[in-house]
Amino acid sequence: MPNLDRRHFLRDAAASTALVTAGGLAAGTARTVPAYAAPPPTAPLAAAQATGRRGPVSFRWWGTSAWRIDIGERTVLVDPFLSRIDTGLFRGAFDPATRLEVRADVVDSLVDRAETVLVTHTHWDHYMDVPRVVERTGARAVGTLTAYHLGLAYGLPSEKLSPVRGGEVLDFGAYTVEVVSSLHSRNRSYSMAFPGVRVSPPAKPETIADLPEGDTLAYQLRVAGGPSVFFMGASDFAERNLTGLAPDVAMVALPSSTVTAGYAERLLDALDRPKVVVPVHFDNFETALRNPVPIAPADRERLDGLVAAVRRVSPRSRVVVPEYHTAYHF
Repeated sequence: MPNLDRRHFLRDAAASTALVTAGGLAAGTARTVPAYAAPPPTAPLAAAQATGRRGPVSFRWWGTSAWRIDIGERTVLVDPFLSRIDTGLFRGAFDPATRLEVRADVVDSLVDRAETVLVTHTHWDHYMDVPRVVERTGARAVGTLTAYHLGLAYGLPSEKLSPVRGGEVLDFGAYTVEVVSSLHSRNRSYSMAFPGVRVSPPAKPETIADLPEGDTLAYQLRVAGGPSVFFMGASDFAERNLTGLAPDVAMVALPSSTVTAGYAERLLDALDRPKVVVPVHFDNFETALRNPVPIAPADRERLDGLVAAVRRVSPRSRVVVPEYHTAYHF
């Protein structure tokens, strides 16, 4: 067990010892995670209620790094990839020329509303359904300059596209969003699929290769009177950019390789050892969104390794391995 300094001990003294729930890794449910106690009502909370927050805040995982956050009557989405098209990736027959075929029936059945869409990067398994979501709901898409230019290529109005680069703190009334400049994960060759950016609107994308990484962001969502939650869409980070965030909950991407040194250790320390850690991007995201969550054997091994690393580095953190569509309350 690592040495715990006074700051970590005092902050975590009320938290329970590490627990793995859901996902088949341990018995138990993972619907309510009592690791955050909301403070008494304050002026900011009253303001949040006045701007539309009513009822509890819920977080639903939609596979990969996709989340639906309902804050009363308001909805925020993160990387809403719902079409989950088959590129051959999980069959050992990956095809970069796979067509971008948005499954509108699937997207529309799940996304009835949204006001803000947070895009971590523009690979197909994070971005391809975003234009459909914006068209259907009128939501604002927040992302990199590449996400902005791709949105224009899809014919989205510029007033619905908010380019950011990291450091911005956006006030939406019932919640704020802090944008964090981040990094994309690396494969075993110390590279990545489809690197590159778009500095002007391209032709409308047709294949998954037409959606490059386009730089990577992370986001911290702070709900008025509720938790602060860190979202990452790829398994690398610039730890200096995480200083001071100290989220209550961290949605942590599963590393796809071991080339990033000290991944869990550096990440958890940089985030000040969150009370709750939720692994994401561990599922086979080219299958339907049905429980039990499909996990490739190699990814299950890596998931077990990540959970073990969290328990070793931050033993007071609660680990929640999510299931699809389940409403979590932190």
